[in-house]
Amino acid sequence: MYSKSVDQITILHGDRTKLKDLLRLRLIESGWDDQVRLLCRQAIADNGLTNVDSVVQVVTPEARTLIPDVVKKELLQKIRMILIQQEKIDQ
Repeated sequence: MYSKSVDQITILHGDRTKLKDLLRLRLIESGWDDQVRLLCRQAIADNGLTNVDSVVQVVTPEARTLIPDVVKKELLQKIRMILIQQEKIDQ
């Protein structure tokens, strides 16, 4: 159906930055960033982690589960709209 990946299409059409900005905004609005900040502090306190890579490795799985479904659905809908628009242009 699509000969290009979503990444290629969004990069080509300048939508990737818009999508990243939207995601960042929605995560802040939902309080996700505050939750992840607390997870990081807890991981550092509990495990004595001293470098960023270690903290990221420990926190990432739980941080992903904390992303609100409404944010995931909105981003997915935006990506679908971009793909549909691109398909119309390519025809």
